Amino acid sequence: MLKVWTREILQEFVRTKLDGYRLIVVSNREPYQHRLHEGKITYSEPAGGVTAALDPVMRACGGLWIAHGSGDADRQVVDRRDHVAVPPDNPEYSLRRIWLSKEEEAGYYGGLSNQGLWPLCHVAFTRPNFDPDHWEMYRRINQRFADAVVEEANGDPTFVFIQDYHFALLPRMLRNSNANLVVAQFWHIPWPNAEVFRAFPWREEILDGLLGNDLLGFHLPNHCQNFLDTVDRSLEARIDFANFEAVLRGHATSVKPFPIGIDFDDHVEIAESDEVTRQMKRWHKELQLDGKLLGVGIDRLDYTKGIPERLSALHRLLLENPGYREKLVFVQIAVPSRSSLPAYQQIEEEVESLTAQINLRWSTESWKPITLLRENYAVAEMIALHRLANFCVVTSLHDGMNLVAKEFAASRVDEDGVLVLSSFAGAAKELKDALLVNPFAVEEISAAYRKALEMPPDERRRRMRKMRENVEQNNVYRWAGTFLSEQVEIDFPDRHDQYPEFDPHTATYNTRALGVAV
Repeated sequence: MLKVWTREILQEFVRTKLDGYRLIVVSNREPYQHRLHEGKITYSEPAGGVTAALDPVMRACGGLWIAHGSGDADRQVVDRRDHVAVPPDNPEYSLRRIWLSKEEEAGYYGGLSNQGLWPLCHVAFTRPNFDPDHWEMYRRINQRFADAVVEEANGDPTFVFIQDYHFALLPRMLRNSNANLVVAQFWHIPWPNAEVFRAFPWREEILDGLLGNDLLGFHLPNHCQNFLDTVDRSLEARIDFANFEAVLRGHATSVKPFPIGIDFDDHVEIAESDEVTRQMKRWHKELQLDGKLLGVGIDRLDYTKGIPERLSALHRLLLENPGYREKLVFVQIAVPSRSSLPAYQQIEEEVESLTAQINLRWSTESWKPITLLRENYAVAEMIALHRLANFCVVTSLHDGMNLVAKEFAASRVDEDGVLVLSSFAGAAKELKDALLVNPFAVEEISAAYRKALEMPPDERRRRMRKMRENVEQNNVYRWAGTFLSEQVEIDFPDRHDQYPEFDPHTATYNTRALGVAV
């Protein structure tokens, strides 16, 4: 019987297939951040799906992670080369921090990345802002990261794994450096259709940058198709749609889907821990859940997450089903994100205003329908909420994957609870036993809430069992293993003799030689 990918199997794969190559991961956000707290240096793991997914992979593989050092005590713990061993309490790999000024961060990250590319790629109807000064800063910071990669590689054979939309120019810069590098990138957000991307003023340069990769990954096949369509309409490149490949100036870039997962076993271990049991008791008391039903949403405070629509759906549920008054509590954790940007300030105000309106309409002396929590919570605290919830809501207006949906399923070691999931989130392609909804249709979300609350226990468990099996099988080690296996096939065909042709439509291999289902 084929095994599920594990940390140990991934370690063995890297040891045998990437032998002689160093691994460097590049991302904007760092996996660990050092801060001053009451005169002492502490560390935390910043909120974000990319770093949460990659940290267990780096723990398994070792190597070096290059990222922006953003903590106020980050400089105090690095060595003279800006390196620090992480995780701080049990080091397993190295982190190199890149320093950005406030002006640089505002232009490259807050500007081009999150006011330009983010709204352009997410069909959430927020107008992008394309500022030439932001673009120049984006170029400058991409070059700074390129210089760091080349310096760290030092001419040795190196596999560079770039993360996300912050570094679209980096692959070409590395390709032009003539260093001994294998370059690959994973784009964690959606890629829009070619007509939408026409609006980007520097589309030829950004596409040229991405085609510096040997391998470019997306979550879904249709994101790959959109990217290839965009290249076909924008550049003089040869596109092989059948094999998901683009060739520009003689260099081929494979464009393939690799749906990301989570560390299922680690998540389950935490969910079954004494700490989560304690946190469940605390939440139960604080939220006064005796005799009440619970719905939860856990998101960054972002306009793509559909938070106002899910709150409006709760109001509609109470209008149409007043019997749920004083019987249902909905907790929305909305972690502040990119709060200096106008669009994020606007969504924060909208969510707070809507919460106040709904609570004013429905609250009684001893109960209110919505508890809005605008802070970041520890993993055990959020898993405890998942375990208590009758239903969890993920209503992204557009999402590359959304790992909260998968985390909810992994948390439910009791095989209970219902997931209400946007059909516009990548996770919907895998978690088909969730209640799938149009996140723009408030009445549809409201109907899903009622169905979740009234679903028979046997059906809840059947659906949750199937979702958990999917999340366990398609874990983060499988994601990394399929990606690296495809890279081996491209750049080291002599090392890939155990692995038959990759199927781009299903992102699967027949890897019986390794004994795992990739």
